[in-house]
Amino acid sequence: MTLVEICLDDLDGVAAAERGGADRIELCSALSEGGITPSLGTAAAALRQVTSMGINVLVRQRGGDFIFSEAEVSAMVDDIVAIRGLPNPSGVPLGFVIGALRPDGTIDVAATARMREACGDAPVTFHKAFDQTPDLPASLDELIGLRVDRVLTSGGVATAADGAEKLAELVVRARGRVTILAGGGVRPANVAELIRRTGVPEVHLRASEARPSASRAAGGAATVYDSGFRMVTSSAVVSAVVAELEQVTA
Repeated sequence: MTLVEICLDDLDGVAAAERGGADRIELCSALSEGGITPSLGTAAAALRQVTSMGINVLVRQRGGDFIFSEAEVSAMVDDIVAIRGLPNPSGVPLGFVIGALRPDGTIDVAATARMREACGDAPVTFHKAFDQTPDLPASLDELIGLRVDRVLTSGGVATAADGAEKLAELVVRARGRVTILAGGGVRPANVAELIRRTGVPEVHLRASEARPSASRAAGGAATVYDSGFRMVTSSAVVSAVVAELEQVTA
């Protein structure tokens, strides 16, 4: 059975993802910025909620590029240490999602190694900064050398469907050494075909739906912060992806 990871930044979505049958979540903040590290309180609340689903916490100090200063890397290391120290009442798998690049787009080995070391024995995913690297196979080998457990990728293009051929190549190259996690435009309508074409063992998606604002205030200054709706995690979308994948393995 293909593993399903749900990317989310809404705390109520943690329970929604688990109800829908997700195997794991990637817990973030500010997905509108591409995702940054969630607050310590958010991570603590998520760990209190889950009963069996794994949690991978994104560690990214800011939006924008993936070229981080010494101070930013140190802050991300501190975030990892702090999150690892949180109570985990159900003892669910807790991992981290990290990544750093050099200005030329290659893996920043030193920064990544520092963050990897801070993660200790927790599983580590290298995020989609991987897709900005100029040589995906070489970058994959480098990450294997850094003891990264998983690489999130769409094959170097915008969507996993468009990158299916490259994803299939990466799965072959990675076999037995690192896990390829396919993400980017994954939906219930295309996930089964993606698995058939690539053989990826895990998929990653934002299973979202629009929810109207709960605020009764409208217009004026309120529109600066409240557009009238927000994106939340849909247990129905999660369930639909899980159901499609069950057909692939049936």
